[in-house]
Amino acid sequence: MVKASDLLSLVADNMIYVEDKMRSGISEKHKDLQSVVDYLVGAGGKRLRPALTMMAASFYPVDKDKLYCLAGAVELLHTATLVHDDLIDNSLFRRGMPTLNVSWSPAATILTGDFLFARSAQLAAQTDSVRIVNIFSETLMTIVGGELNQLFNDGHKRVPSIEEYHQRIYAKTASLFAAGTEMGGILSQAPEDQIGALRDFGYYLGMAFQVVDDILDFKGDEDHIGKPVANDLRQGIATLPVMLFNEDHPNHPTILKAVGKEYVSDEEILDVVNKIRASGYVEATMEEAVRFARQAQAALEKLPNTPYRQAMHGLADYTITRDI
Repeated sequence: MVKASDLLSLVADNMIYVEDKMRSGISEKHKDLQSVVDYLVGAGGKRLRPALTMMAASFYPVDKDKLYCLAGAVELLHTATLVHDDLIDNSLFRRGMPTLNVSWSPAATILTGDFLFARSAQLAAQTDSVRIVNIFSETLMTIVGGELNQLFNDGHKRVPSIEEYHQRIYAKTASLFAAGTEMGGILSQAPEDQIGALRDFGYYLGMAFQVVDDILDFKGDEDHIGKPVANDLRQGIATLPVMLFNEDHPNHPTILKAVGKEYVSDEEILDVVNKIRASGYVEATMEEAVRFARQAQAALEKLPNTPYRQAMHGLADYTITRDI
């Protein structure tokens, strides 16, 4: 199986400049904040979102400093959402490292996330493109709006529809993928039809990426994926495997209890997980992920056939074959 690092190697050398942008812009008066930002940036990850942004901007000549600002803005926005998500979910670890809310108060954690949102917007503004800033702000509203919708729906004893699921994973994941690739195309002044193709690619890739995440939540185990199996369901979130199971087995008591935020034992969770695994719903969910990945690859056909296009095509394959 191809490695993500191989596919991202075209822009890997530039990532140090992106991370410099992410770490910059903090007053010397705020040394604690600087150390926290350094910690969050140093936590790593594949940096898929800024890498895609840089790839999308690389089909035509582009101002490198502005591109690093844009890629940094995209990843810093993603980082800010994780800071808030970890606090909301009371998560203690991310990527094997303690989350910020382990050592900081809720107020300090929230304000740190707020600062990262503001700094990411400032970096986006350094592209000197009103169009990019508009897309960036709309994406931030989409992400936060999706989280609010999920909070307001908590406790409802109802499994959402598949259409609602698509709306949720767009807000959670695909919106930022799509924004990054679209903004990259805009920054490089690509033709409008290619900018649209880049946005489509990011959208479909992001949808596939999140569907696969939801599959891994059912296929893995705690030692392998770093969190309990069916972690989303334990938190009252129904993902596509649950929805497909629910269509054939409506009003399953464990699922209703889970989405209603009632206590569900490990035994109950594992029982319904085993039924979902045994009934082919995980495989059916993978078919959805593959469909999105193929749509992402089809969108690339409007772009020049360069190594960047080939790497982006490979990333769609990687998305549906990755392990964790």
